[in-house]
Amino acid sequence: MRYLTEVKIVGVIFMAVIFTTACHRDNNNPGYDYLPEMDLSRAYEAYSENPVHKDGKTMQAPVEGTVPRGKIPYPYEKDDEDLLLAGKTIFNPLEYTSENIERGEVLYNRFCINCHGINGDGQGNLFTSGVYKFPPGNLTQEASINRPDGELYHIITVGRGIMGAHGPQIRPEDRWKIIMYVRKELQQPL
Repeated sequence: MRYLTEVKIVGVIFMAVIFTTACHRDNNNPGYDYLPEMDLSRAYEAYSENPVHKDGKTMQAPVEGTVPRGKIPYPYEKDDEDLLLAGKTIFNPLEYTSENIERGEVLYNRFCINCHGINGDGQGNLFTSGVYKFPPGNLTQEASINRPDGELYHIITVGRGIMGAHGPQIRPEDRWKIIMYVRKELQQPL
């Protein structure tokens, strides 16, 4: 009887050791994989052929009509007709607050000052140093002062003339804040 009890104890200890060490997995002893394709799936290079898809390509086009997160589709193109249309249909949804104007100043200094200058007169460092041969727009001239906010927003978003599009770099609400700063601080009569 005592012998059977000792055998049971040794058997339980042996089984406990087997169960606790059998599940251990490290680099020296990886253990067994019963379904390795579930653990280590075959990877395809982005531009390689892929037999899984009907068109044989690994990288698939996004679903038609998909919009990336955080991106608001802009319906207008970079042409004069859409510039005028934007001026009539797009309006600043933000209020002129000191916080918005201060944020607009920070953004102007970050994105606009190199071309348009500290005073908005088109005498930025890139023009005065000779890097750009054509002068940037003078934001203090009457033509810019009389532009509707929607036109300025359109120009910031898609660009105009030699100015590139800043829409991908500046969030929509921040574009409005830049316009607020330009209107309140740079276009005010001295």
